[in-house]
Amino acid sequence: MSSKSFDWKSLQKFLDPEAANDFSRFMDKMPGHAGKGALIAAGIAWATVAAFGLFTVMQAKEMTELKASLETTEAIKPLVPTITLQSVATPELTKVATAFKTLYPSLSVTANDGTISIKSKETADFAQFREAIGQVVNSGQNWKVTVDSLCVGRECKDSGLSTTLKIQKLKIDKPTS
Repeated sequence: MSSKSFDWKSLQKFLDPEAANDFSRFMDKMPGHAGKGALIAAGIAWATVAAFGLFTVMQAKEMTELKASLETTEAIKPLVPTITLQSVATPELTKVATAFKTLYPSLSVTANDGTISIKSKETADFAQFREAIGQVVNSGQNWKVTVDSLCVGRECKDSGLSTTLKIQKLKIDKPTS
């Protein structure tokens, strides 16, 4: 639509000072023409629409605040590494067991399938037995040593001292974002 084809004179009648008085007279006569029941119904409809509009605006504002809070929480969430346990290879345990046989000749040290067994026939070897267990715990890097079985004295059926230690290696993976 071009400005030349627009009828400016029709707009001029709405801007006339008498137009406000015309609108006021129209509103005064409205109840007589439309009826009070129709006006009440229209007022209720407009009030309901306004209430729903206000409710929608408030809910949208609350959702926006909740989303911002969630994004802030996600932004400060720390990256945590993943820790897994793996069995230690038998050759590595056999190497430790062989070294213990020379260090503690009175103890029987065997390694197989992720475990090291330390035994002695005599309870008098308890000091060496205890030291051997401590040395197994500190032998490997990232080792997690768990006592599978432990017996001392009359509890042991085959020997005076016996323990089986399960050995696993901690593997720490870098965190992923």
